[in-house]
Amino acid sequence: MREMLKGANIGLAALSDDTGAVVVGLSWSSTAGDGDADVSLLLLDGGGKVRGDADFYFYNHPAAEDGSVQLLGKVPTENGSEDRISLDLTAIPEDVVRIVVAASQDGGARFGDLDDLRMTVTDRSGEPLLGFSITDATVETAFIFGELYRRNQEWKFRAVGQGYETGLAGLATDFGITVEEDDDEQGARQEHGEGGEDVGGREEAGVAAVVPAPRAPVTDVASLAGAAPVSGVAPVSDAAPVSSAAPGTDGADEVVGRRRGTRTAKKKVTLPKATRKSLAENDSWRPARLFPVPSYKSDREREVRATSVLLSVMAEVPEFGRRLTAGFGAPAGRMQTFTEVSLPHGDSPKRPDGVIRTERAGKLWTALVETKTNGNPLKSEQVQNYMDIAARRGYEAVITLSNDVALEGSPLVEVKTDGRRKHKVSLWHLSWAEVAHQAQMLIRHEGVGNAAHAWLLQELLHYLQHENSGCHGFQNMGPAWVPVRNGIDTETLCQGDPRAVEVVESWERLIRQVCLRLGGELGQKALPVQRARRGTDPTSRRAELADRLCEEGRLSAEVRVDGARSILSVTADLRTGKIRTSMDVPAPDGAYPLSVAKRLLRVLEEAPADLHVETLLDGRNGPRGTLERLRPEPGDLLPRDGAAITGFRLSLFKGMGSGRGGAETGFIRSVDDAVDRFYGSVVTHLGQFEQRRPARARQTAEPSVVG
Repeated sequence: MREMLKGANIGLAALSDDTGAVVVGLSWSSTAGDGDADVSLLLLDGGGKVRGDADFYFYNHPAAEDGSVQLLGKVPTENGSEDRISLDLTAIPEDVVRIVVAASQDGGARFGDLDDLRMTVTDRSGEPLLGFSITDATVETAFIFGELYRRNQEWKFRAVGQGYETGLAGLATDFGITVEEDDDEQGARQEHGEGGEDVGGREEAGVAAVVPAPRAPVTDVASLAGAAPVSGVAPVSDAAPVSSAAPGTDGADEVVGRRRGTRTAKKKVTLPKATRKSLAENDSWRPARLFPVPSYKSDREREVRATSVLLSVMAEVPEFGRRLTAGFGAPAGRMQTFTEVSLPHGDSPKRPDGVIRTERAGKLWTALVETKTNGNPLKSEQVQNYMDIAARRGYEAVITLSNDVALEGSPLVEVKTDGRRKHKVSLWHLSWAEVAHQAQMLIRHEGVGNAAHAWLLQELLHYLQHENSGCHGFQNMGPAWVPVRNGIDTETLCQGDPRAVEVVESWERLIRQVCLRLGGELGQKALPVQRARRGTDPTSRRAELADRLCEEGRLSAEVRVDGARSILSVTADLRTGKIRTSMDVPAPDGAYPLSVAKRLLRVLEEAPADLHVETLLDGRNGPRGTLERLRPEPGDLLPRDGAAITGFRLSLFKGMGSGRGGAETGFIRSVDDAVDRFYGSVVTHLGQFEQRRPARARQTAEPSVVG
């Protein structure tokens, strides 16, 4: 990989023979665990400006209609996070001569607060081509990391490293984007439920809205504000019809915080939030399904069925197929999928579960697919055979698909590659939970091209969530779970026990899956928070967590949801058999303590009576109690010594399942239920408390600025 210095440039063709499609990654870490950033991208013409506002890609405009640009979202890394973009350079319009890659922060955060700021570019096989580290970030709230530009029919990269103190709005305005900022108005409208669409609940003094140009449609994103309580990976309603109108818009053209104007973006189709009344006489009437789920006689039948269902929907719904394959280097083009293809291999042919083939401008991209359902593990020998076949036949990738979740530094299968071969084959993994997450994001939040595509995704989700499909995601804590749990109970588990490391890895996989499911319900990216020290490798980090588990008997994790101000904490105490879900909520500045306490209790009017509320003071904890006790006496939350209140800690406790599996009484189900109950009954009400500022603060706020 070529390391770049600020201001340096290089042609991509000098780094690889295969640069038609690349993946750009922006990564960072934070020892405090509270750092975050959002990637954005601008397509510029020869004059250095966007051709229209639709040339600006960010969290509310994540993909180009032609597939040339696809924001892939954030993923956890060894000790931080990475936000990725897939670019099919062969599909970029000819009048685009520069592609600017940037990132921004909100909520008053600065890039100087982040560690290990870095941009990488990889080719379609996942091979790193170049890297550029930024070490001089200070007070900037937006940063241009680098740019790709055309020179003599070749794409080149330049390391930029230019910062902005004016956030995403200042950066976008410099390149000709029309931006209006009005945070106060936006917050007030969201609090009172006004307006049709919103922009994802972002608090950044940045882009309130972007008016798209006629040539490129923009996806409508469903509002997070006032989201319905989460109830697991809820099956899509059997009776839910597909509507071509965005939920809650009633045909209105206005976007929160934006001037009313002519809508020029093509409408995207999402499922309506309200379920229409069923015409069935009673519950015994089962709706007809496109993909019925029979009682399978063998796991092989289940795998064949699941592969066929998924690949057929990927081929017929371009947005979905592109979403799943863009990060694997597939070009933006026509996709066709196949099952049970016989390919020669030694004395006997091999039959991968599926083949994905994408064609653009006469060039083919091909991936072999190996599928597992239920708890069946991937087999290294089987995957190795497909890697060898792909290498000999000139295919680009092998994709494994199972209920397991891949972790950095802990591969699901071990394969060997022949370094003497010029042709490179990349190995990628998808979990069934990731597939369901992407389908949910499209039909519930971002939208697809037409009603038929939304219906296909709805039927796919129904199939994946059926109890007989075998595609339910991570459902087993592994053979080490019971011995570790018993060892903690009897205080016989010692530090350094490898079984504790296995449990820590399973816990990490479970939390990754919780993030996928929660993010799919909310329409926002949810990621586990990493608080590892700089330079810590995954193996050392997990060994340290395993030793802590042996000593304390607890498994802990934190989850951050995009757009949320506070972090969700999940702790499983194996000694007490309790799961604690909690969140620290900062107190508004400049308000009277008793008014703050009363307002918090009003906001939590519908929260469970057993919710624990604890007052947080500077450097110590204050009074605490349950909602049932505090509701009649809000003053009990105030410290007797008059100390300043910095916030409140809200916690719910639930009994922990003992089994290692995902059964009703299992540990995995109990964690899912605990997160769902806390988010649905507590967190969804906190937006009113966090967003509204006291009157004195509003009076002194600066006037809004139109850029």
